[in-house]
Amino acid sequence: MTICVSALSTTARADNFVYNDERFADLQMLRYQVHGFDQLTLKQKTLVYYLSEAALCGRDILWDQNGRYNLRIRQLLESVYTDFKGNRSSKDFQAFTTYLKRVWFSNGIHHHYGCEKFQPAFSEQFLRKALKDVDPKKLPFDIEELFPIIFDPTVMPKRTNQADGEDLVLTSAANYYGAGVTQAEAEDFYNRMKEADTDPAHPIMFGMNSRLVKEDGELREKVWRSGGLYGAAIDRIIYWLQKAQTVAENDKQKAVIGKLIEYYRTGDLKTFDAYTILWVEETEGQVDFTNGFTESYGDPLGMKASWEGLANIKDMEATSRTEKLSANAQWFEDHSPVDARFKKENCKGITAKVIVGAMLGGDLYPSTAIGINLPNSNWVRAEHGSKSVTIGNFTDAYNKAARGNGFQEEFVIDEATRELINQYGDACDDLHTDLHECLGHGSGKLLPGVDADSLKAYGSTIEEARADLFGLYYVADQKLTDLGLTPNGEAYKSQYYTYMMNGLMTQLVRIEPGNSIEEAHMRNRALIAHWVLEHAAAQAQPAVELVKREGKTYVKINDYPTLRNLFGELLAEIQRIKSEGDFEAARQLIERYAVRVDKDLHNEVLKRYRALNLAPYKGFINPEYIIERDDKGTITDIRVTYGEAYDHQMLRYSRDYRTLPYVNE
Repeated sequence: MTICVSALSTTARADNFVYNDERFADLQMLRYQVHGFDQLTLKQKTLVYYLSEAALCGRDILWDQNGRYNLRIRQLLESVYTDFKGNRSSKDFQAFTTYLKRVWFSNGIHHHYGCEKFQPAFSEQFLRKALKDVDPKKLPFDIEELFPIIFDPTVMPKRTNQADGEDLVLTSAANYYGAGVTQAEAEDFYNRMKEADTDPAHPIMFGMNSRLVKEDGELREKVWRSGGLYGAAIDRIIYWLQKAQTVAENDKQKAVIGKLIEYYRTGDLKTFDAYTILWVEETEGQVDFTNGFTESYGDPLGMKASWEGLANIKDMEATSRTEKLSANAQWFEDHSPVDARFKKENCKGITAKVIVGAMLGGDLYPSTAIGINLPNSNWVRAEHGSKSVTIGNFTDAYNKAARGNGFQEEFVIDEATRELINQYGDACDDLHTDLHECLGHGSGKLLPGVDADSLKAYGSTIEEARADLFGLYYVADQKLTDLGLTPNGEAYKSQYYTYMMNGLMTQLVRIEPGNSIEEAHMRNRALIAHWVLEHAAAQAQPAVELVKREGKTYVKINDYPTLRNLFGELLAEIQRIKSEGDFEAARQLIERYAVRVDKDLHNEVLKRYRALNLAPYKGFINPEYIIERDDKGTITDIRVTYGEAYDHQMLRYSRDYRTLPYVNE
């Protein structure tokens, strides 16, 4: 599970490092520093480098997962961008450039967050004319079939459709299911596999690493593995993982990498579970990674996993914060406001740390999470524990980039609340992320016999809401002050205010007028905020309300302790839904509170936000690692640099990490 961030940016500098780099459309590109890399040993630096290469080699997998035409469209657009001989200052070419940059950012032709297809601001006629400058050998496929994919808004309009009552598979453009496969067929296919499982106490995550296709009228899986679908990319990943094994920090780390290689070669999901157990139990190394088919947000049914990669370094000093939480995991579980039937009697193997991200790949690039809790298997978490990380240098970059942009002055109700946020906001944001990842996702349990996929398309939203509510409930607890994690009993109020403001109002800047909320993290925040607002309204003095001042809407919190109680009540219900697998309750809760958008409030928020001239989405440009060798070719040092331009990086990645054919059937 991952937690996303909603950050707003201006240019900021620290030690002459530029965090803010480039802006286009609704996007802002930032840079992150790999703090502490210079202090690593040469062996550790080499390990980071090898794991970084492994994180980049799966890039094409995600592009193809996001849509079956994406690799061809990327090649077409990049060829025009590099070969165009016309006026590069023209309105059409500038619109084309913006479109390409958006496609790069989203790893495909659909918005990375909203999932709607981009509509080009240049004409089909312009593109056809521009293609005359391109050597036909660069485009070894039928380009005619790509024009309706790019220009016709009715063709593949949504990457991941979550609309209640529709066939979510047939109406989604994501490439996790073959042509003609329906939602009912897919659900029946995997239900039958689960029924036939010989070890239901340790269920594997069926379908996680495959495309489900229909051939000769029969459903079958095309597994993503060496020698199978995406095999060419996976073999490149294996190559770098093998090199990483040679410089592993310890035997456990070496075994982790070896088991991941075995899984990539076989595609066997029991081997994947064995790998995740080894990964959870390896806690001694300073260098770590995630690499593989991980999160299921992109699958409309919430089963199949997108590919991602992350190389990272443990932040020794900052990790002391998360270790205090993980060391007290049982206390938090025992004192949770949920029903005792749903609590873990023994919280095992929960480890938490703050890391420095060293390289982003796949579904973590350019837009990334700020926290990760893995593995996703419920039984592995229950029996072996989990690893939780907060990615400190990413949150640092977001925070520094958000200074002084006018956002608080526009949307926060008064100076006293702004002062509260300025004093405690960054620390409490980090702490909420820690609680979300370290304890929230690791808390609770399913009742015996409950299928982990029983909530279907609503599962991701319910899980994110569960973790967020856990964090919200406990960020206000005296226990955190006793542990030295909050300075006093007032600090949590900064988190409560910004969370309610975001869930009720400011996250709407990410929604196009007339659209509903579809992304799981946004639905989660809307669900919590609107449920609490409605239940607060029943009180004589509402704990929280929306008020008007000089024609503008603001969140007003009147009673913070009561607000905490409401978070606790909702947490208890969300945990019940999760533990019992209550699909209908999940559906009703999400459809009532998390999907619909108030048109008038939306228009107001958009107008106020546009006046600030800010970009609602952020992403990162990766650093580069420069290898120094002696006359014999032996690595003598590795340096990290940060100056690569966004378009140069994207074109370089397409050149150096193109691993798959343009059509992957």
